[in-house]
Amino acid sequence: MDYELAIEGGPASIPGGTGVLLLHPSTAETDRIDTDFLKTDTDRFLVISTRTTAREVEQKLDYYDVDESRADVLDALSVDRGYSRRGSEHIRYVSSPDDVDGIVAVAEDFLDATEGKRRVSFDSITELAYYADEERALDALDRLADLLREHDAVGLFHVSTEVHDPEVIERFRERCGLVVELDGDGSVSVSDP
Repeated sequence: MDYELAIEGGPASIPGGTGVLLLHPSTAETDRIDTDFLKTDTDRFLVISTRTTAREVEQKLDYYDVDESRADVLDALSVDRGYSRRGSEHIRYVSSPDDVDGIVAVAEDFLDATEGKRRVSFDSITELAYYADEERALDALDRLADLLREHDAVGLFHVSTEVHDPEVIERFRERCGLVVELDGDGSVSVSDP
């Protein structure tokens, strides 16, 4: 199945199974692209956050008028940092932001338990690499890309261009079907990997 893609300069739609790499400088405002991706042509979505807590994710969704009733959130920070956790059937936690197996397992559970058009946003692969390492982040991206293909879902993977060496960026690019580059001034370009 095809999914509409509400990203300026990009194709009108992408096929199920596509991973979209969002390359951005550390200071860029990615929320607009992320939330437009999540709220367009979607039955359910999962936000995997290694950068912010579930509460911050919910605040972002609310601010950008994204239908939170369609949302599941995986908070990879709160347990590790000792923050209080809010009980909800749509919020999941893993023990730490480097728990690659736990993150992939939650994504697989989400895709197994839901139907229709599903999207996954991973904010951010760069943060996962910071806590785990780049090889484990690449492994996570490989495993998540396999799940997207298996379940005919699509994903958006955030990567900061200022943190990784060019050869590592290239390895991230190779694992995705579309690349969106966001400049510090907010301009967007879209290309094949």
